[in-house]
Amino acid sequence: MPSLPAATLPAALLCDMDGTLVDTEHQWLATVAAFLREQGVPAEQEVLTAFAGSPVDAAAERLVREHGVALGVARTTALLDREFTARVAAGVTVQPGALRLLDRARALGVPAALVTASERHVADLVLRTLGADRFALSVTSGEAPRGKPHPDPYLAAAKGLGVDPADCLAVEDTPTGAAAALAAGCRLLAVPTVPGITPGPRTSVVASLEDVDLADFPFTRAA
Repeated sequence: MPSLPAATLPAALLCDMDGTLVDTEHQWLATVAAFLREQGVPAEQEVLTAFAGSPVDAAAERLVREHGVALGVARTTALLDREFTARVAAGVTVQPGALRLLDRARALGVPAALVTASERHVADLVLRTLGADRFALSVTSGEAPRGKPHPDPYLAAAKGLGVDPADCLAVEDTPTGAAAALAAGCRLLAVPTVPGITPGPRTSVVASLEDVDLADFPFTRAA
């Protein structure tokens, strides 16, 4: 008789950074809000939510295109990057349960990758707090052909780890990141910091990483 599928752990844990592992999503949205106010544009919550999980260059393009910012994309990108980097350098707070999840993955032999829309220099600042040794690799803005919400960052992380994206558990907090992970074929664990992510066949939603154990997300593969 043919072998029955075997339930096992994910082949890899692919983690977003801002808002997911560290409470920097609010710092990013505060950066965008401050910039909008400086440009005389109302920084209403529904406007800001659209920038959650967005790479800085994509955010700059959107600000110029949709909100009439006259500085141009390059200058807007530079100003956003400088301000956000300064906020992160001043200190970040690790999200509840984040380190426990990463350490649990390592104990179970599940490699972890950081998959972030932030720039490399911002990710490196955060990795000092999270512990770079907790990650087998990291993929940051500009290190994949396209950024989130495209699947490229997650595909790059899975390829770097030598695993199938369908066998990976991605952890995200925004609709932008969730779209990227699902488009890559990953199973998604969402810990939302903004509205817009709903449970589905490949999407589980939890209130906190403190409530998560990798054993709660068995993957089925051919025996």
